[in-house]
Amino acid sequence: MEGDKGTVCVTGGTGFIASWVIKSLLQEGYSVRTTVRADPENRRDLSFLTSLPGAAEKLKILSADLSDPNSFDAAIEGSKAVLHVATPVDFQNKESEEAITERSINGAVGILKACLRSKTVKRVVYTSSASTVVFNGQEMDMMDESFWTDVDFVRQKLSPNAHSYIISKTWTERAALEFGAQHGLDVVTVIPSFVVGPFICPKFPGSVRTSLALVLGNQSEFFNGTC
Repeated sequence: MEGDKGTVCVTGGTGFIASWVIKSLLQEGYSVRTTVRADPENRRDLSFLTSLPGAAEKLKILSADLSDPNSFDAAIEGSKAVLHVATPVDFQNKESEEAITERSINGAVGILKACLRSKTVKRVVYTSSASTVVFNGQEMDMMDESFWTDVDFVRQKLSPNAHSYIISKTWTERAALEFGAQHGLDVVTVIPSFVVGPFICPKFPGSVRTSLALVLGNQSEFFNGTC
């Protein structure tokens, strides 16, 4: 392992993507602070993170929640970069689209404000989704930064189970980029499509489950949540 390259904050550390990012950062010699939702009764097993090579020396796990954007301050303070991976997911429609979207936007903007306050963060990477780009009723072979999902098209044409995720990701990515432009903060977004493959988090990732459901024809599992 290389020497310490500084500290990077990764939100949503128990998730499929974030856990792999944490592992990679540790392998590259970075110190990592990651956030997880509060677990007052200590029921959550985080050994899959704490047992990663280098974790004992360079990984710190803190509690934070998108419902309380200020709760991310401790994890971000002193960090050179923030990878914002955490996102609310509700494919069972337990909450309204409006509630999910509000929490997602407020959480992301709150995190960006904490980055400004830190005076140390050089770049923020927001993990968005291909769903923020492709759903606009247009047939295109190639898309660029000018393409955005049409929220009205989503509401009219797509399954209600997917509305809150697609719409919240679309509006949150827009809000993050606009905030960065307005405040001189280097914000970039990544647009992953369907993420599949091996995982290190203990919960079966929803994207992997859904990919298998598509292959096996298990329609009831097409919109299960992610880890």
